[in-house]
Amino acid sequence: MLSSDPALAGSLAAPDRTPAHATRCGGREIGGQVQSWKVERAYSTDLPEALRAFSGSASAQLEVQLGGASGVPAPRLYSAWAGRITGDAVRPGQSVVHRTGLLGAVLPAFRGTVRSRTAASGTDTVTVQALDGAERLRGPALLPRPYHGLMYARPVASTIWCVDELLRQGGIHTCPPPRAPAAAADVTAPSTALYASLHGGFNATHGQPETLPDPASYTWIRDGAPYEMALMPAAAGLAVSWMPRSRFVVGGTVFQAELYVNTARAVGSALELKLVFDRSAGAYGNYALNVDFAAGTVKITSGTVDGSGQVYTWTVPKLASLKGTWHLGCTVDTRAGTTSTATPATVIPRLTAPDGEYVVPGAPVTFSAASSTQPPSELFRIDLKTDVAVECLQITDRVWPDLASYTADEWEQRGRWTRGAELDDVTVPLFDVPRVSGSQWDVITEIARATLSTAEFDEQGVFRWRGPGRFQKVPAQPDVTVTTRRDIAALTVAEEIDACRNHCEQAYRDYNGVRSTYAGTTADTVVREIRPGAVVEVAYAMAEDELDIGPLQIEDDAAVTTGHKVRFGSAATGGSSVKGGVTVSSRRDGPNYIVRFVNHGTASVWTVTKDGKPSVQIVPQKRTADPAQRTFAWYNTTSQAYYGKQVYQAPATDWVQQRQSASDLSHAMLDAGRYPVPLLGDVEVLHDPRIQLGDVVRVVDTTGAALDTFAWVVGIRTTCQAGSVPQQTLTLRGTSYNGVPLDSGLTPDPPVDPQYGSRRSYALVAAQFPTLDDLTQSRLTYRELLQPPGGAV
Repeated sequence: MLSSDPALAGSLAAPDRTPAHATRCGGREIGGQVQSWKVERAYSTDLPEALRAFSGSASAQLEVQLGGASGVPAPRLYSAWAGRITGDAVRPGQSVVHRTGLLGAVLPAFRGTVRSRTAASGTDTVTVQALDGAERLRGPALLPRPYHGLMYARPVASTIWCVDELLRQGGIHTCPPPRAPAAAADVTAPSTALYASLHGGFNATHGQPETLPDPASYTWIRDGAPYEMALMPAAAGLAVSWMPRSRFVVGGTVFQAELYVNTARAVGSALELKLVFDRSAGAYGNYALNVDFAAGTVKITSGTVDGSGQVYTWTVPKLASLKGTWHLGCTVDTRAGTTSTATPATVIPRLTAPDGEYVVPGAPVTFSAASSTQPPSELFRIDLKTDVAVECLQITDRVWPDLASYTADEWEQRGRWTRGAELDDVTVPLFDVPRVSGSQWDVITEIARATLSTAEFDEQGVFRWRGPGRFQKVPAQPDVTVTTRRDIAALTVAEEIDACRNHCEQAYRDYNGVRSTYAGTTADTVVREIRPGAVVEVAYAMAEDELDIGPLQIEDDAAVTTGHKVRFGSAATGGSSVKGGVTVSSRRDGPNYIVRFVNHGTASVWTVTKDGKPSVQIVPQKRTADPAQRTFAWYNTTSQAYYGKQVYQAPATDWVQQRQSASDLSHAMLDAGRYPVPLLGDVEVLHDPRIQLGDVVRVVDTTGAALDTFAWVVGIRTTCQAGSVPQQTLTLRGTSYNGVPLDSGLTPDPPVDPQYGSRRSYALVAAQFPTLDDLTQSRLTYRELLQPPGGAV
């Protein structure tokens, strides 16, 4: 239910009603020109209508008929050929906001964008049709498909993660977005090297998982998450790591690492975020952020992995005294160094406390010990070890020109994003992210149908995803009550056998034994020159069944690298190897694996081996085998005794990859359909702008069926003509069935006539009645004649 004030609630209860509405197109109020309007929203699904509350997407549509103004007809103002000054208000893609209510008090009814406008010449009417937020999700659906879930035989993502990622692609966010998601032509512009939302998966929007923890060592929580969903350790020291999409160089840049935590949801008091850099000769350096929430300290370390280094410590008493959501991170400035020399770093931690205070615990400090300087190297891996709930981890290269002018608004990305979605608990984990096609909305709808979930945009433009548990519990209290005495003008109650599903089968892909393997090596055929300050992008073909891979690892002559790699030489004929001078990035774009090289040095380098051959070597990954197709079923014998066997076979889908998931989904369908639940269709009620899809309505019928039941709203249609009262029609699905059948006093007839096969033969008739006159005198009916002597068997 939409929230309202006492004045509107009183108006809805009053005997007389004065409707009101407000309509804006392009931010311009045009409500006075509205001749009629209609809003429709309902769940769309392949299931029987009476079960559709459990699956599918809902996209609201608004149709408005506009008249002219100041004596100018509507077609002249708003047709496709109207002047831009007036016509752009209703052009396709323009914003539309519609509100409706009573006595001047209006509530949101629709928010979306124009899809079409139709002007009828010779009339004073232009019809405008608009679609809700689903129109924002018409871009091509792209989902990262890493191989690591198969390699470790552990879930890498979930259907919730995929929905969240598709929303993010459409500009709809559930937590702070990537700071610089697009690769800019300007080599000095910010670039997101890693972005992992941790919304139900370790898969990353930018970057890839490197190692995955055991599923028993963590959960995904929504209660207490900093924004929407968080990774919650089961025990202290939960470890996970990612590879970046961009192996940026350590010298001459300003980069930042950050994440959100909730210290009230913890199994310990420590957190470590470590950025590992690949040095020459197989050595690794690191910058590490360590936070001790119990002690109230923050440490930043620069040095060698598992070796020597230098540590700076800051004390932040509020870390220990104030539990809740903290925004934590550090900024590292290596501009004092170059790509060819050892780099000292200037660092500073940044924090935002649960009370909103932006905490910078001191001035920037510069590492001075020899052990803290980083030789030429590239970002190799990001390691996280945590005792607390974590969300929204990201690493940004060239985040800001300097440390001193960095502001709190920039740190918090204020004014750069708006939360526009709400998710649900994780129910279906994924080992392998399926291939997708079509628009983002198409794939979201596909996932909703496959997982018995619902996807919708509400009246305020907020996307809401609800899993299969949403409709499994009968609510204790209704959101609103409607009665035939006052509210209901028409009511139809239907019960159909198609609403009964007492044998429910869910197909699933069994990934047991399916792993990842090398798909073959692709070697470049050209030695490429990378000039100083230049960007070189090269597209390499990838097969559709090949999984996503990370950026090339940079090889040097002191420690030869095998597999997925590139060597940069100081000369076109080979020269000496160059480390820490070129940023190597990668991304998947349909059939192409695109590699991006940016030379930050002062001299050209070449992609060449020691002996003068092209050095780019790409090693894709693929599945070792296709997963087996299996099925899990739940059934109810009591229901089958009354209704017969009524089967529901869920379509085979790549989204269900576990026996447990298949069991949960088939059981949810059985709970919904083991007995036919009544469908209340065409329920015409007094217009109530507060009612939303999924609300619980108590229906009281004292004039017809003597009905008093709870039902879920699965469809709403509201229409209004100017000067009249809005008409609202609801489609409702009962929250429960009317008990198990008793058939008291009934003796149901068998499906086959018991007398079939036991009728009197012609020979018996002829023997008993030798003549036609004998038969006529017997006065037997035809049915009695067919019965054998002694009656029916």
